[in-house]
Amino acid sequence: MIHRSASRNRSGQVLASLLLWLLFSSATARAEVLKIVINDTIHPMTTEYVERALATAQAENAKAVLIEINTPGGLLGATRDIIEKLLASPVPVIIYVTPSGSRAGSAGFFILQAADVAVMSPGTNTGAAHPVVPGVKLDEVMSKKIENDAAALMRSVVTKRGRNVEVAESTVRESKSFTEQEALSQHLIDYVASSEQDLFQQMRGKAVKRFDGKTVSLDLTNEPIRPFDRTLKQKIFGLLMDPNLAYALLALGLFAIYAELNNPGTVLPGTVGLILIVLSAFALNLLPVRFAALALIATAFVLFALEAKLASHGVLGIGGVVALTLGGLFLVDGPIPEMRVHLSTALAVSLPLGAITVFLMTMALKARAGKRVSGMEGMLGEIGTAWTPLSPNGKVFVHGEIWDATASSPLEQGSRVIVKRVDGLHIDVERVSE
Repeated sequence: MIHRSASRNRSGQVLASLLLWLLFSSATARAEVLKIVINDTIHPMTTEYVERALATAQAENAKAVLIEINTPGGLLGATRDIIEKLLASPVPVIIYVTPSGSRAGSAGFFILQAADVAVMSPGTNTGAAHPVVPGVKLDEVMSKKIENDAAALMRSVVTKRGRNVEVAESTVRESKSFTEQEALSQHLIDYVASSEQDLFQQMRGKAVKRFDGKTVSLDLTNEPIRPFDRTLKQKIFGLLMDPNLAYALLALGLFAIYAELNNPGTVLPGTVGLILIVLSAFALNLLPVRFAALALIATAFVLFALEAKLASHGVLGIGGVVALTLGGLFLVDGPIPEMRVHLSTALAVSLPLGAITVFLMTMALKARAGKRVSGMEGMLGEIGTAWTPLSPNGKVFVHGEIWDATASSPLEQGSRVIVKRVDGLHIDVERVSE
């Protein structure tokens, strides 16, 4: 019994040692640099992507997170969320503005300053971080409050990172921008590097000050870099966050529903339209939307319908195109031009949709107003000839056939008659008035 117990203990120790070795090997293998790429405006899907990458880096014991960024800016709410995640990350974060020709403008500058290590490639620029509220006429007090709030956020981040607070604040108050060399000389960034390996070589053995005041030394020269991609959901919804695509989906969805209402029972246009509207609604729910613009878009389709019905010789149709175009232009109240619907997109959607909608509506109204030419109802109003005398019953030749007929008054053979009523195989007729 003692022998068996000892044997079991040794087996348990071996198994425990093996598990510890596997865990240690796994942790060692995962000590790498996790890399993500932001090449878009800053919006809620960007926040989700960054948050997921930072959580994965922490779970896998990565040495650092490398965020390559090229952005014109974005939403201030999403920017604040990203900064919050970066400052709280237990894994050091490197923000790298790359490749050459890229920028970290507006919201991108805030994110750059929140990094443990801020880096730019040659031929890049950053700054112009003044907060913008497009389409709204702010009074001086409110404008100053928004500016002061953004400036305070900038100071709180830059101070802890040990960078130039005064110059960083000037990007908010004076919308200043800087090249990579200007940013380096003004101590807004830590390095200018032409590549990742160039950066890691420059960083080697140098101290990195964390937001909590601690200092770490990163040696990443021989560490593998693992790209961390977006999920399928983040890719799809990231595309939908483009205001131009969201507007196009909304307009096409409304057009499909409109086509379904004019041709009940076809099902397909209504189904496709509903899907497009729901996808558009998801994006618009996360973007700063003007509800007056949605009313303009709905008004456009009402005007298209009235144009077909009232035949205003194009006046209502042109009004619909103008309403649809203006609705698209004002739909998303983005802080930067890249987060608004472009004029070319609004015209490319409104002009064809306006023409097609008026044409379809015109055809539908003509079809509904036209007299039926098939079946029993097609007999009504037809002109025929009395095949026999009608007194009042007899035979009538009409529509290429001989019918049993009843006249409202006696008629002689050969009289011209008009069909007034059809009852099965029997018709009622009257004399055609001269």
